[in-house]
Amino acid sequence: MAAPGFGSGAIGIAPPRGDIPSILPAAPGLSGTGVPQLAPGQVGLLLSARFGEKTGPITGGLHWRIYAERPDNAGRFQLLKEDRSAAPTFVLPPGGYVVHVNVGLASATKHVRLRAETVRELLDIPAGGIRLEGRVGGVRIPAGQISFDVFPGSQFDSGDKRPITRAVMTGDVVMVTEGTYHIVSNYGDANAVIRSDIRIQSGKLTDVTVTHHAAIITLKLVGDRGGEALANTAWSVLTPGGDVVKESIGAFPRVILAEGDYRVIARNEGKVFERAFKVSSGVDGEIEVLAR
Repeated sequence: MAAPGFGSGAIGIAPPRGDIPSILPAAPGLSGTGVPQLAPGQVGLLLSARFGEKTGPITGGLHWRIYAERPDNAGRFQLLKEDRSAAPTFVLPPGGYVVHVNVGLASATKHVRLRAETVRELLDIPAGGIRLEGRVGGVRIPAGQISFDVFPGSQFDSGDKRPITRAVMTGDVVMVTEGTYHIVSNYGDANAVIRSDIRIQSGKLTDVTVTHHAAIITLKLVGDRGGEALANTAWSVLTPGGDVVKESIGAFPRVILAEGDYRVIARNEGKVFERAFKVSSGVDGEIEVLAR
């Protein structure tokens, strides 16, 4: 079995589905269903958004902001009003404004000019959703043991990249602008890590399943086989080449490791003990190190 590095695994992508409205949070109200009564010197701005020309209006998960047309003396655009309705109506004095709307991590911006009549604006947000989960073999990894970081572009693109979001949990839906992204799946906090590229389409929900080849290993330092674990033990898990994979302290530390060959070193009361062992995908177990 080869020496472990980043975890090996596979990615499964279900055909994108157009059911994003069903998984977005419902809007708190539809305040834009009609033209409001306007006082002299006011203009109504009725807003709505969609994912594209072939989709209906977005019915939830939106955050609208209205900014001044020009920056102030400090160079900042002043936030004038905001709303989380699906189709809000803003009442404003005539003039120019910047409308910004976001759904998740995707957004759209438009400059509007209000005169005497009510204005209706429809903004396109070219966004899609990612829903993630992890598996070992055919078994779903429980929530809390696995998380996902999402980066823009392909993992093979050059240049330094920063994640657009970190620590996404199983079942969470992340809304992003359509395009290519790469997902880093972290099973545990050692070396069970998989990188995968995906393509997100506007108005579609893409379900991604990452399959890890890894296992949960419990470490024990014992005087005799099957004996009581010794407390206050410091642990180092190494690759055969000597690279440190994980360090911990305790009687029963648990570590999630990619399949492969390892060496574990236990330090207790000034003495050092070690053992070589193998990890097979999906085979959880205990590794006992004899204190002799």
